[in-house]
Amino acid sequence: MNCSIPTTDFARILAALRSQSPLVHNITNYVVMNNSANALLAIGASPVMAHWKEEMEEMVAIAGALVINIGTLDSEWIEGMIAAGIAAHHRGTPIVLDPVGAGATSQRTEAAWRIIRECHPTIIRGNGSEIMALVKADVKSKGVDSSASSHSALESAKELALTAGCVVVISGEVDYITDGHTTYTVEGGHPIMTSVTGMGCTASALVGACAAVEPNPMVAATAAMAIMSLAGEKAATVARGNGSMQMAFLDELYNLRAELYTK
Repeated sequence: MNCSIPTTDFARILAALRSQSPLVHNITNYVVMNNSANALLAIGASPVMAHWKEEMEEMVAIAGALVINIGTLDSEWIEGMIAAGIAAHHRGTPIVLDPVGAGATSQRTEAAWRIIRECHPTIIRGNGSEIMALVKADVKSKGVDSSASSHSALESAKELALTAGCVVVISGEVDYITDGHTTYTVEGGHPIMTSVTGMGCTASALVGACAAVEPNPMVAATAAMAIMSLAGEKAATVARGNGSMQMAFLDELYNLRAELYTK
Protein backbone atom coordinates (compact mmCIF):
# COMPACT_ATOMS: atom_id res chain seq x y z
CA MET A 1 0.00 0.00 0.00
CA ASN A 2 1.32 3.43 -1.00
CA CYS A 3 -0.41 6.70 -0.17
CA SER A 4 0.30 10.42 -0.34
CA ILE A 5 0.00 11.22 3.36
CA PRO A 6 2.81 10.49 5.82
CA THR A 7 2.61 7.23 7.74
CA THR A 8 2.56 9.28 10.94
CA ASP A 9 -0.77 10.84 9.87
CA PHE A 10 -2.15 7.42 9.02
CA ALA A 11 -1.07 6.08 12.41
CA ARG A 12 -2.43 9.11 14.26
CA ILE A 13 -5.87 8.79 12.67
CA LEU A 14 -5.98 5.04 13.24
CA ALA A 15 -5.10 5.56 16.91
CA ALA A 16 -7.74 8.30 17.23
CA LEU A 17 -10.42 5.96 15.90
CA ARG A 18 -9.51 3.40 18.56
CA SER A 19 -9.37 5.90 21.41
CA GLN A 20 -12.32 8.15 20.53
CA SER A 21 -14.71 5.57 19.01
CA PRO A 22 -16.66 8.25 17.10
CA LEU A 23 -20.35 7.73 16.44
CA VAL A 24 -20.89 7.54 12.67
CA HIS A 25 -24.49 8.08 11.56
CA ASN A 26 -25.19 6.12 8.37
CA ILE A 27 -28.19 6.52 6.14
CA THR A 28 -27.26 3.66 3.86
CA ASN A 29 -28.76 0.91 1.76
CA TYR A 30 -30.28 -2.42 2.73
CA VAL A 31 -27.56 -4.40 0.96
CA VAL A 32 -24.64 -3.10 3.02
CA MET A 33 -25.96 -2.10 6.44
CA ASN A 34 -24.44 -5.13 8.16
CA ASN A 35 -21.15 -4.88 6.23
CA SER A 36 -20.68 -1.19 6.95
CA ALA A 37 -21.63 -1.50 10.62
CA ASN A 38 -19.19 -4.37 11.16
CA ALA A 39 -16.40 -2.52 9.35
CA LEU A 40 -16.92 0.56 11.53
CA LEU A 41 -16.87 -1.57 14.67
CA ALA A 42 -13.73 -3.35 13.47
CA ILE A 43 -11.84 -0.09 12.96
CA GLY A 44 -12.90 1.24 16.36
CA ALA A 45 -15.83 3.49 15.46
CA SER A 46 -19.43 3.23 16.69
CA PRO A 47 -22.07 2.85 13.94
CA VAL A 48 -25.72 3.82 13.95
CA MET A 49 -28.00 3.06 10.99
CA ALA A 50 -30.99 5.41 11.10
CA HIS A 51 -33.12 6.91 8.33
CA TRP A 52 -36.39 7.97 10.02
CA LYS A 53 -36.83 11.65 9.13
CA GLU A 54 -38.41 12.60 12.45
CA GLU A 55 -35.33 11.63 14.46
CA MET A 56 -32.69 13.04 12.15
CA GLU A 57 -31.96 16.28 13.99
CA GLU A 58 -31.47 14.54 17.35
CA MET A 59 -29.41 11.74 15.82
CA VAL A 60 -27.12 14.13 13.98
CA ALA A 61 -26.61 16.09 17.20
CA ILE A 62 -24.79 13.15 18.80
CA ALA A 63 -22.85 11.96 15.75
CA GLY A 64 -19.27 12.73 14.83
CA ALA A 65 -19.99 12.30 11.11
CA LEU A 66 -22.90 11.64 8.74
CA VAL A 67 -22.65 9.22 5.81
CA ILE A 68 -25.39 9.42 3.16
CA ASN A 69 -25.51 6.48 0.74
CA ILE A 70 -28.19 6.46 -1.98
CA GLY A 71 -27.96 2.76 -2.86
CA THR A 72 -31.59 1.80 -2.18
CA LEU A 73 -33.60 4.96 -2.57
CA ASP A 74 -37.21 5.82 -1.98
CA SER A 75 -38.95 9.14 -1.51
CA GLU A 76 -39.14 8.95 2.29
CA TRP A 77 -35.47 8.03 2.59
CA ILE A 78 -34.49 10.98 0.41
CA GLU A 79 -36.37 13.34 2.72
CA GLY A 80 -34.62 11.78 5.73
CA MET A 81 -31.25 12.22 4.01
CA ILE A 82 -31.97 15.87 3.27
CA ALA A 83 -33.15 16.53 6.84
CA ALA A 84 -30.04 14.87 8.28
CA GLY A 85 -27.74 16.62 5.84
CA ILE A 86 -29.13 20.08 6.54
CA ALA A 87 -28.88 19.49 10.29
CA ALA A 88 -25.30 18.22 9.98
CA HIS A 89 -24.29 21.15 7.78
CA HIS A 90 -25.69 23.64 10.28
CA ARG A 91 -23.76 21.95 13.08
CA GLY A 92 -20.52 21.72 11.11
CA THR A 93 -20.60 17.92 11.26
CA PRO A 94 -18.65 16.25 8.41
CA ILE A 95 -20.91 14.83 5.70
CA VAL A 96 -19.89 12.06 3.31
CA LEU A 97 -22.04 11.41 0.23
CA ASP A 98 -21.85 8.12 -1.66
CA PRO A 99 -23.79 8.66 -4.94
CA VAL A 100 -24.33 4.95 -5.57
CA GLY A 101 -25.45 4.28 -9.14
CA ALA A 102 -25.40 7.92 -10.24
CA GLY A 103 -25.80 7.86 -14.00
CA ALA A 104 -27.84 4.65 -14.02
CA THR A 105 -31.09 6.65 -14.00
CA SER A 106 -31.86 10.35 -14.22
CA GLN A 107 -33.80 10.16 -10.93
CA ARG A 108 -30.80 8.78 -9.08
CA THR A 109 -28.46 11.42 -10.49
CA GLU A 110 -30.87 14.20 -9.59
CA ALA A 111 -31.28 12.83 -6.07
CA ALA A 112 -27.50 12.97 -5.63
CA TRP A 113 -27.41 16.54 -6.89
CA ARG A 114 -30.28 17.57 -4.63
CA ILE A 115 -28.27 16.30 -1.65
CA ILE A 116 -25.20 18.18 -2.90
CA ARG A 117 -27.13 21.43 -3.34
CA GLU A 118 -29.05 21.32 -0.07
CA CYS A 119 -26.65 19.53 2.28
CA HIS A 120 -23.21 20.68 1.08
CA PRO A 121 -21.26 17.44 1.66
CA THR A 122 -17.72 17.64 2.96
CA ILE A 123 -16.60 14.62 0.93
CA ILE A 124 -18.11 12.79 -2.06
CA ARG A 125 -16.84 9.24 -2.64
CA GLY A 126 -17.76 7.18 -5.67
CA ASN A 127 -16.39 5.03 -8.46
CA GLY A 128 -15.23 6.45 -11.76
CA SER A 129 -18.55 6.19 -13.57
CA GLU A 130 -20.53 7.71 -10.69
CA ILE A 131 -18.22 10.72 -10.41
CA MET A 132 -18.23 11.28 -14.17
CA ALA A 133 -22.03 10.99 -14.30
CA LEU A 134 -22.40 13.80 -11.77
CA VAL A 135 -20.43 16.09 -14.09
CA LYS A 136 -21.36 14.84 -17.56
CA ALA A 137 -25.05 14.16 -18.10
CA ASP A 138 -24.43 11.77 -21.00
CA VAL A 139 -22.33 9.34 -18.93
CA LYS A 140 -24.17 6.17 -17.99
CA SER A 141 -23.05 3.84 -15.22
CA LYS A 142 -23.55 0.06 -15.20
CA GLY A 143 -25.82 -0.09 -12.19
CA VAL A 144 -23.59 0.26 -9.13
CA ASP A 145 -20.49 -1.02 -10.96
CA SER A 146 -18.01 1.28 -12.65
CA SER A 147 -17.36 1.10 -16.38
CA ALA A 148 -14.74 3.88 -16.12
CA SER A 149 -11.31 3.75 -14.52
CA SER A 150 -10.51 6.03 -11.62
CA HIS A 151 -7.82 7.74 -13.73
CA SER A 152 -10.27 8.56 -16.53
CA ALA A 153 -12.57 10.22 -13.97
CA LEU A 154 -9.90 12.42 -12.38
CA GLU A 155 -10.65 15.58 -14.37
CA SER A 156 -14.38 15.17 -13.64
CA ALA A 157 -13.54 14.73 -9.95
CA LYS A 158 -11.57 17.98 -9.93
CA GLU A 159 -14.44 19.80 -11.62
CA LEU A 160 -16.97 18.35 -9.19
CA ALA A 161 -14.80 19.28 -6.21
CA LEU A 162 -14.61 22.90 -7.34
CA THR A 163 -18.31 23.08 -8.23
CA ALA A 164 -19.53 21.48 -4.99
CA GLY A 165 -16.85 22.99 -2.77
CA CYS A 166 -15.79 19.67 -1.31
CA VAL A 167 -13.24 16.86 -1.49
CA VAL A 168 -13.96 14.14 -4.06
CA VAL A 169 -12.69 10.57 -3.77
CA ILE A 170 -12.60 8.16 -6.71
CA SER A 171 -12.20 4.49 -5.83
CA GLY A 172 -10.38 2.23 -8.25
CA GLU A 173 -7.15 0.44 -8.95
CA VAL A 174 -5.63 3.74 -7.84
CA ASP A 175 -7.73 5.86 -5.49
CA TYR A 176 -7.68 9.60 -6.15
CA ILE A 177 -8.55 12.20 -3.53
CA THR A 178 -8.86 15.80 -4.74
CA ASP A 179 -10.15 19.21 -3.71
CA GLY A 180 -9.84 20.45 -7.29
CA HIS A 181 -6.39 21.93 -6.73
CA THR A 182 -4.37 19.22 -4.94
CA THR A 183 -4.64 15.49 -5.60
CA TYR A 184 -3.55 12.65 -3.31
CA THR A 185 -3.37 8.99 -4.32
CA VAL A 186 -3.60 5.59 -2.65
CA GLU A 187 -2.30 2.52 -4.44
CA GLY A 188 -2.87 -1.00 -3.23
CA GLY A 189 -5.73 -3.26 -2.33
CA HIS A 190 -6.49 -6.38 -4.38
CA PRO A 191 -8.69 -7.15 -7.43
CA ILE A 192 -10.79 -9.65 -5.44
CA MET A 193 -12.21 -6.72 -3.49
CA THR A 194 -14.39 -5.90 -6.52
CA SER A 195 -16.09 -9.30 -6.09
CA VAL A 196 -17.27 -8.52 -2.56
CA THR A 197 -20.51 -6.57 -2.42
CA GLY A 198 -20.48 -3.27 -0.58
CA MET A 199 -16.75 -2.57 -0.56
CA GLY A 200 -17.31 0.90 -1.96
CA CYS A 201 -20.03 1.58 0.58
CA THR A 202 -17.70 0.35 3.31
CA ALA A 203 -15.07 2.78 2.05
CA SER A 204 -17.55 5.66 2.39
CA ALA A 205 -18.40 4.59 5.95
CA LEU A 206 -14.69 4.54 6.83
CA VAL A 207 -14.23 7.96 5.23
CA GLY A 208 -16.94 9.19 7.59
CA ALA A 209 -15.20 7.62 10.58
CA CYS A 210 -11.88 9.22 9.70
CA ALA A 211 -13.53 12.60 9.06
CA ALA A 212 -15.01 12.41 12.56
CA VAL A 213 -11.52 12.39 14.11
CA GLU A 214 -9.50 14.36 11.51
CA PRO A 215 -10.56 17.93 10.61
CA ASN A 216 -8.68 18.03 7.28
CA PRO A 217 -10.99 16.25 4.81
CA MET A 218 -8.19 15.53 2.32
CA VAL A 219 -6.13 13.81 5.00
CA ALA A 220 -9.15 12.03 6.48
CA ALA A 221 -10.31 10.66 3.13
CA THR A 222 -6.80 9.56 2.17
CA ALA A 223 -6.33 7.77 5.48
CA ALA A 224 -9.65 5.95 5.05
CA MET A 225 -8.75 4.75 1.56
CA ALA A 226 -5.33 3.67 2.86
CA ILE A 227 -7.03 1.66 5.60
CA MET A 228 -9.24 -0.02 2.97
CA SER A 229 -6.24 -0.72 0.75
CA LEU A 230 -4.05 -2.15 3.49
CA ALA A 231 -6.77 -4.35 4.97
CA GLY A 232 -7.68 -5.58 1.49
CA GLU A 233 -4.09 -6.48 0.68
CA LYS A 234 -3.67 -8.40 3.91
CA ALA A 235 -7.03 -10.18 3.62
CA ALA A 236 -6.34 -11.31 0.06
CA THR A 237 -3.30 -13.31 1.21
CA VAL A 238 -5.52 -15.67 3.22
CA ALA A 239 -8.85 -15.53 1.35
CA ARG A 240 -9.94 -18.55 -0.72
CA GLY A 241 -12.69 -16.66 -2.55
CA ASN A 242 -15.00 -13.69 -2.17
CA GLY A 243 -16.85 -15.22 0.81
CA SER A 244 -13.78 -15.73 2.94
CA MET A 245 -12.42 -12.40 1.63
CA GLN A 246 -15.32 -10.59 3.27
CA MET A 247 -14.61 -12.19 6.64
CA ALA A 248 -10.84 -11.80 6.34
CA PHE A 249 -11.22 -8.13 5.45
CA LEU A 250 -13.13 -7.44 8.67
CA ASP A 251 -10.51 -9.33 10.66
CA GLU A 252 -7.71 -7.29 9.09
CA LEU A 253 -9.52 -4.04 9.88
CA TYR A 254 -9.83 -5.18 13.48
CA ASN A 255 -6.17 -6.11 13.71
CA LEU A 256 -4.67 -2.97 12.14
CA ARG A 257 -2.49 -1.32 14.75
CA ALA A 258 -1.22 2.25 14.65
CA GLU A 259 2.12 1.43 16.21
CA LEU A 260 3.08 -0.56 13.11
CA TYR A 261 3.01 2.61 10.99
CA THR A 262 4.86 5.14 13.13
CA LYS A 263 8.39 4.38 11.91
